[in-house]
Amino acid sequence: MRIAYVAHSLRSCWNHGNAHFLRGVLRELVHLGHDVRAYEPAEAWSVANLVADHGAAALGAWAAHHPELAPRLAIGLPAAEALLDADVVLVHEWTDPAYVAELGRLRTHGGGRATLLFHDTHHRAVSAPDEMARYDLAGYDGVLAFGEALAHVYRVRGWGQQVFTWHEAADTRLFRPPPVEGARAGLVWIGNWGDGERTSELERFLLAPAQAAGLRLDVHGVRYPAEALATLDAYGARWHGWAPNASVPRLFASHLATVHVLRRFYATALPGIPTIRVFEALACGIPLACAPWEDTERLFTPGVDYLVARDGAEMTRHLKALAHDAALRAALAAHGLATIAARHTCAHRARELLGIVATLRAARPVAA
Repeated sequence: MRIAYVAHSLRSCWNHGNAHFLRGVLRELVHLGHDVRAYEPAEAWSVANLVADHGAAALGAWAAHHPELAPRLAIGLPAAEALLDADVVLVHEWTDPAYVAELGRLRTHGGGRATLLFHDTHHRAVSAPDEMARYDLAGYDGVLAFGEALAHVYRVRGWGQQVFTWHEAADTRLFRPPPVEGARAGLVWIGNWGDGERTSELERFLLAPAQAAGLRLDVHGVRYPAEALATLDAYGARWHGWAPNASVPRLFASHLATVHVLRRFYATALPGIPTIRVFEALACGIPLACAPWEDTERLFTPGVDYLVARDGAEMTRHLKALAHDAALRAALAAHGLATIAARHTCAHRARELLGIVATLRAARPVAA
């Protein structure tokens, strides 16, 4: 099949974690024999910020790790009529609302043969509903939501059987344990400070427990204002700035453990949705300790794939245990890795997508 994806960006993962998943799942579709084309606007905000921080050369770094996909990416969005000549078109939720609406309008009036899907990978449906109301999806065949809680929001809005839960997953061609184990020390956290929606949680479940456990803490990410850097410094944490996604397996491989701290919307309004970092950490075989989150969809086995802390004191106990118990580290790493291999790779998601498309085509045949 000819598959087209309209992305916010594949070139830049600056504050744009969904790029990790898209790179992985699109290249899995290539390996399955499909003709994949990706498109992104020339001036995406993630691209602009990456260039401002690290120069234009940083935009090309991803290509070396995704040689199957890099030649298939076009900069600039094509005419809507041309895009709909593909068999399947997926449109990311950061796409310009006018372009989203034009694709739907053409699809409604018989333009092209494509199965047209809207892909939502963010919390704006609940955190910024007025913003998301700008998207006219009337002409779309279905919605892909990256968690069941988000899918429920679309069902309530009338999408019914045309909304599908399509989780993110680990790109295991990139995220995997090191071929040879080396020295490991300390704790690593990879994530962005953001807009203050988890500031207190980071202090309670990451900074204070790491200090209390006597673990060196290395922090990688962007959007750290001066007050955030001062907070890191007060706890003795070391900030290293942006980490290209391809370097993350190496960072994991040099540390004893990592921590997952949800953004507040994924702990409250959209419970049960893990971020991409959970999948990637487990795929790399690094022990993981999580701030409270309820795995309502049973994606993992809490306590076996990773540890869960109900409060800061319990996180401190978990980190101390991980620092001193090699058997615990090995058991968590092995079980988490097995869970990813069995259920949560980009290859799994590529096959799931093809199944969703087949379901929609069976319900609404597409003209040749």
